[in-house]
Amino acid sequence: MNRAPKCSVLLCFFFLTCFNSSASAQSSPVFACDVARNATLGSFGFCDKSLGIDVRVGDLVKRLTLQEKITFLVNSAGSVSRLGIPKYEWWSEALHGVSYVGPGTHFSSVVPGATSFPQVILTAASFNTSLFQAIGKVVSNEARAMYNVGLAGLTFWSPNINIFRDPRWGRGQETPGEDPLLSSKYATGYVKGLQQSDDTDPNRLKVAACCKHYTAYDLDNWKGVDRYHFNAVVTKQDMDDTFQPPFKSCVIDGNVASVMCSYNQVNGKPTCADPDLLSGVIRGQWKLNGYIVTDCDSIDVYYNNQHYTKTPEEAAAKAILAGLDLNCGSFLGQHTEAAVKAGLVDEAAIDNAISNNFATLMRLGFFDGDPSKQTYGKLGPKDVCTQENQELAREAARQGIVLLKNCAGSLPLSQTAINNLAVIGPNANVTKTMIGNYEGTPCKYTTPLQGLAAIVPTTYQPGCSNVQCSTAQVDVATKIAASADATILVMGADQSIEAESRDRVDLLLPGQQQLLVTQVAKAAKGPVILVIMSGGGFDISFAKNDDKITSILWVGYPGEAGGAAIADIVFGSYNPSGRLPMTWYPQSYVDKVPMTNMNMRPDASNGYPGRSYRFYTGETVYTFGDGLSYSHVTHHLLDEAPKLVSVPLEENHICYSSNCKSVEAVETTCQNLDFNLNLKVKNNGSVSGSHTVFLFSTPPSVHNSPKKHLLAFEKVFLRGQAEEFVRFKVDVCKDLSVVDEVGNRKLALGDHVLHVGNLKHLLSVRI
Repeated sequence: MNRAPKCSVLLCFFFLTCFNSSASAQSSPVFACDVARNATLGSFGFCDKSLGIDVRVGDLVKRLTLQEKITFLVNSAGSVSRLGIPKYEWWSEALHGVSYVGPGTHFSSVVPGATSFPQVILTAASFNTSLFQAIGKVVSNEARAMYNVGLAGLTFWSPNINIFRDPRWGRGQETPGEDPLLSSKYATGYVKGLQQSDDTDPNRLKVAACCKHYTAYDLDNWKGVDRYHFNAVVTKQDMDDTFQPPFKSCVIDGNVASVMCSYNQVNGKPTCADPDLLSGVIRGQWKLNGYIVTDCDSIDVYYNNQHYTKTPEEAAAKAILAGLDLNCGSFLGQHTEAAVKAGLVDEAAIDNAISNNFATLMRLGFFDGDPSKQTYGKLGPKDVCTQENQELAREAARQGIVLLKNCAGSLPLSQTAINNLAVIGPNANVTKTMIGNYEGTPCKYTTPLQGLAAIVPTTYQPGCSNVQCSTAQVDVATKIAASADATILVMGADQSIEAESRDRVDLLLPGQQQLLVTQVAKAAKGPVILVIMSGGGFDISFAKNDDKITSILWVGYPGEAGGAAIADIVFGSYNPSGRLPMTWYPQSYVDKVPMTNMNMRPDASNGYPGRSYRFYTGETVYTFGDGLSYSHVTHHLLDEAPKLVSVPLEENHICYSSNCKSVEAVETTCQNLDFNLNLKVKNNGSVSGSHTVFLFSTPPSVHNSPKKHLLAFEKVFLRGQAEEFVRFKVDVCKDLSVVDEVGNRKLALGDHVLHVGNLKHLLSVRI
């Protein structure tokens, strides 16, 4: 997404000025079949709401010329005035709130801002599936409200569900982290929140979401290797047990309306030209009900940058024949007609592509006439930035913030005991940094300094002019820390350090940040709380091991209300419950592991340590799932979980006569192979709060299986000294299976260890 625009600065400025002024002036939504204004449109079958979508789409497609059809293959779709179809812009974004990225959405005096939730990596740290969906629902409400006044479209190219494979990736901040299960649950929850309609027809869409970037896309620009040229070499095993599961869940469980293919190649083929990945998997195996779209200019990229085809006509034909429906960009608009004339692609394939696009718009009500008479027609500016929506942004940040270190007597601070709080650091009083990328104009900001200063008297020094921190102002910072009752340092990154098209080369705090932290901690007389604002992790071993630094918080990019949420946790009005959704590696990891190596699994022959908590064999600074609270929670197994599971096989199965390490996880083998794990979870402290219960499994060492992987998680609220009961249903074939070397799912035979907190339960799977 976001390839550099091909225009001069002056022309771009002129274009944006014109676009924005016209957007401000527009106050009505774009829609087709406006029978009230043009009664003749009522005679067209595609405008008849009583007909099925397939019939309506067929009626529309047969009325179009080839040239007209081609205008519906691109994001800035054409208009056909004789049929009452206006221009429609497909490209809008809603990664963590309605965004101004993409030409389909604008803010104006009518709607000056929208609720800006935390960047996805922090929301994922809440491990709260109901929160994922609740955020999606608010975002779609605000999106519909903006559509109704002509400021937004109905198709939003979010979420980003790529696996955060390497800590240096600049876009890791946009994702739900490194774990396939968490990413799958996030994708399903957020998409349902965006899409699920209050209409009686379950096929209707509130807005259309899009899961991206398919697939194995997680390198932007690292040491001269960029996403436009990168060929991701991925094993079948890694593809099927790491990179594909979030997309599979998004389509099958979330029923997403769109999938976006990526810039990179996978094993030598551009994803947007790969019929196996598009027609074969997304539409064939997973049965996508919707459209497949390119990342912006992807066809142009594989033609001009990757030289995948000799002619532009071949490039256009390959995309359409692979199963692509919509081109973000102009390539298909320019070259498809010539491709048809050259016999490289037939008109029927174009009909198929635009049919998927039209069907999506029909599910959104675009062809149903006046939106004000439809389900969401009464939403408007009053429904954007409501107090309730803004409070959810604050709550999401509170739920995601992770307490990584807390010495006795540090957090929470007592607001009555603090007469002077030193607030130091380049991120202590930032606004835009808090909302990350793919952002929109927020309703308002509460910076960390503002949030803290609303509770106690503060003294503020930035300590560095920006996060690059080329020269730290150590003297002034240490001076205020030495006289303060407590010190908070807000450090970390921003989009100048990690961003789209900008991967990091190291994991150290930028510039002289470490020097500033260490010197301030040495001079401080009270507790020292280090707050890291970032998308990716840092090697902060120095702080973890420094006794003068009494607490560490990771706050992601916490959204418009980030400062208020930080203050809520620092002063104990909220008990932290976030858990890391990704591993924090030491600097030594990136010194020896090239970002271009896609392998998840370790390789002892060359010292390659593997990736993510599931496979990584080396030392960590912090690991996936780490996080503390102000309570002490214990887990107890309530009743006897099975110690042995026998897998039924047909009488003459080969595994009865040979030593099998695994068996195929097929329906006949797996029927009724499930059991419940019943747990009592107790808060032994006096402070109420939420707690995430993780169920991990360590499978037998077969097929290079993960050393540990997440089977399920549940967020529970525990009052002080109270207990709750949690039940995990374990589906033996689904949860205890592993992917073998050729991508088949196998049930591993032998001893499996189930982990919940400090509890371990041994389960033997036999035939």
